[in-house]
Amino acid sequence: MKPIDWLQPPEPSQAAIDAVLRAAHDGAVEFVHFQFTDIPGGLKSLSIPASRLEESLSRGVWFDGSSVEGLARVAESDLYLRPDPSTFAVIPWERPTTARLVCDLATPDGQPFLADPRFVLKRSIAAAVEQGLDYRVGAEVEFYLFEDIPDRHGASRRSFKPADTRSYFELAAGRAAALCQDAVRALQNFGFRVTSTHHEVSPGQFEIDLAEDDALRTADAIVALKFILRILASQSGLLLTFMPKPREDSSGSGVHLSQGIVDQATGQNLLTATTGEYQLSPIAQHFVAGQLAHARGMCAVLAPLVNSYKRLIGGDEAPNRVSWAHVNRGAFIRIPRVSADTGLVEVRAADPSCNPYLALAVLLASGLDGIANQTPLPAPDDQEPGQELSYTTATELPSTLGEALEELEWDMVLRSVLGQPVFERLLAEKEREWLAYRHHISDWEIEAYLERA
Repeated sequence: MKPIDWLQPPEPSQAAIDAVLRAAHDGAVEFVHFQFTDIPGGLKSLSIPASRLEESLSRGVWFDGSSVEGLARVAESDLYLRPDPSTFAVIPWERPTTARLVCDLATPDGQPFLADPRFVLKRSIAAAVEQGLDYRVGAEVEFYLFEDIPDRHGASRRSFKPADTRSYFELAAGRAAALCQDAVRALQNFGFRVTSTHHEVSPGQFEIDLAEDDALRTADAIVALKFILRILASQSGLLLTFMPKPREDSSGSGVHLSQGIVDQATGQNLLTATTGEYQLSPIAQHFVAGQLAHARGMCAVLAPLVNSYKRLIGGDEAPNRVSWAHVNRGAFIRIPRVSADTGLVEVRAADPSCNPYLALAVLLASGLDGIANQTPLPAPDDQEPGQELSYTTATELPSTLGEALEELEWDMVLRSVLGQPVFERLLAEKEREWLAYRHHISDWEIEAYLERA
């Protein structure tokens, strides 16, 4: 792995600064949001007037990191936002006109802040770069849109009426469909490629698909998409949620991550082979095997909410097994049959509540661990035409957040890639969440047991 100072946020060139300043001037930008994520994945922002943009690009902007819950201890409170000039984008719907820049976090002496999720991914990517590998990822992001109508109990409780009554691939119309189209346009204005958008299985459920790109850009794109959708939904009077399972009677929402490994020198896809039953190269087999070996611990990062495990119970094409397959969508990893041409490995357990920087970091590190140790690939958990799906040989994924956290604690590879600062903060935050859930008495329990017990 590259030493930390190799990953130090570079001083932006004068040409890069000038390009941002020209774009801000041409767009009549008055304010710029400096954006970053906390460890759970929440988007944070600090805004500056455009008159401060040049000096802020050169020096960064100071902020009190201890005020961001779970990010920095009081002793680490002095942090700097170091903007990445390549991420500058004008936000078309805000007035006065604003723009945004994605930032890395740095300490006062200019070193990367080790609890910065974006740095964790960059460090993981550096390990692949050392081996001459490029890690590329596409993402299918699912979410729900509801009519934001308070019920008779007041604004604190809502009806959760789906924004439409359509289903999978049906032609969507109305405010929800217009919102998705606006989000696609905004993403393209931000410099990201979108392959498609469509209606998902359940009423009110939609999907926007991000094209394969460098892993860091894909993580940036997922964060940008969530930011865009939240703003547009609020303006449209719709309730947006990335909650993995918001309704018991509806399909869960996932983020399917299609991974590729490319030879840096030649640009060759390294995951496919011209021979063999599944046309997987030896590198691909070890890469998939490594991710399966760490799948149970990774769930704490890929599916980080109590509610995530209401989705990962099987059915509705959600995975519940540590397995891989071509057809079986209950597997943790699926190799689409088109992968002979595209060389993609699809992970199906992640959901849109995850921090994409941490999710991609642990996926890449697990795959590289499989390559380094030449981990053998188990038999696929698939079906032949006309046969029932068989799950007899595959281990189950964790059934609760508490179980996933235990697995993460025991996985030294995942702890290493996250780094001790992120691991400690993530574990503490999620253990508090799990404990609060365990103490909570639900309406279901009251209705089921109050008079019967």
